[in-house]
Amino acid sequence: MKRVKTGILLILSFLISISLGAQTSFERGEELFLQNRPQEALHFLENAIAEDSVHVQAFLYLGITYLQLNRVDDAISTYMQIFPRSGFEAPRVAYNLGNAYFTKGEHEAARQFYTQAIELDPRFSSAYLNRANANVRTGDLDDAIMDYEEYLRLDPGSSQREPILRLIAFIREERVAAERLRVMQEEAARAAEAAARAAEERERLAREAAARAAEEEARIAAERRRLLLEEVNQSLLSVAGDSQGLWAGTEDFHDFDSEFELD
Repeated sequence: MKRVKTGILLILSFLISISLGAQTSFERGEELFLQNRPQEALHFLENAIAEDSVHVQAFLYLGITYLQLNRVDDAISTYMQIFPRSGFEAPRVAYNLGNAYFTKGEHEAARQFYTQAIELDPRFSSAYLNRANANVRTGDLDDAIMDYEEYLRLDPGSSQREPILRLIAFIREERVAAERLRVMQEEAARAAEAAARAAEERERLAREAAARAAEEEARIAAERRRLLLEEVNQSLLSVAGDSQGLWAGTEDFHDFDSEFELD
């Protein structure tokens, strides 16, 4: 009996080994991928696309595996390689490219690929959701709200409905607050500009008043000098007039002295 059991186990092991050996690289890679064992799946999936360069599902799995292993550039390269040849799977490839770029922090590129996915499949709800998230990152909040609302329309039973509705409400409140702040800043800027103009006008008037005061002071000083000079001139003329009778000339004095010459 013991030998029978042992024989059965050997046969089972043999059959399992044959079964595993019969698996293609893709099948084994898919199995490990679905078991969330990306490191083990990687080798088989790389072999799968080497064996079949148009195996779109293998490329999709491999790209996701690269993302799970934080090899974002490899994921992008993988998706880019198959995208032109992905046929009806093109929306998924474009969507995954958007996810890869989003993971990398390149939100504008992510948005472009989400848009391509939506153009290829207008009912691709997840593409609307992720494009909305990308729009939030790029600051395009109106577009984000429209994408969130379209996502909820396409997937009304989404488990994320309540968080998304709260986010939409928050975005709208923030937009109102931002608009109120913008108006306040514009008013403050206008007030500051008006104050600056008023100060500039006051300064101009002060400069003009100072200039007029200096000009008047200079005129008054000039007038004082003129009057002083006139007064001095008048005084000199008066002295000159008084001294005319006191001067007779040298010859007269000489003639006068000669009358008293001694013998």
